[in-house]
Amino acid sequence: QVQLVESGGGLVQAGGSLRLSCVASGRTRSTYVVGWFRQAPGKEREFVAVISWGGSTTYYVDFVEGRFTISRDNAKNTVFLQMNSLKPEDTAVYYCAARYGMQAIRSPSSADFGFWGQGTQVTVSS
Repeated sequence: QVQLVESGGGLVQAGGSLRLSCVASGRTRSTYVVGWFRQAPGKEREFVAVISWGGSTTYYVDFVEGRFTISRDNAKNTVFLQMNSLKPEDTAVYYCAARYGMQAIRSPSSADFGFWGQGTQVTVSS
C-alpha cells in the first residue's frame, strides 16, 4: 500500500502560481508512477499530468501544457506540481494518485491508479 498526502493548495489570483506537493509513505521502496488529477464542482475527475518513476518522462493534458510542471524527488518520496499562469478555470480539487510501475503513459485514466490522496483545493479568482 502507498499512502499519499497532498498539500499546497489555496486561493490565488488569476496569473498567479502555486506549488502542490504529494508525499508518499508506506510501500515506497517499490517503483511507482504518480499522476495529478483534478475535479471541479459538477464535473468529472480529469487527468492533469503524470510522471514516470525516474522522472524522465512526463505527460500533460493540453490545457495545462506550458503552464504546469510535474517533477519528483524520490529521495523524499515527493512529487510536485508547479502551476503557473493560473486561470479561474483551473479551480478544482487536485488529487495525486499512484500506481506501481516505472513507465508513464500519455493519457492515463483515473482507473489506472490504485492509490489516491485526499485532495487539496485550488481556487483561482478572476
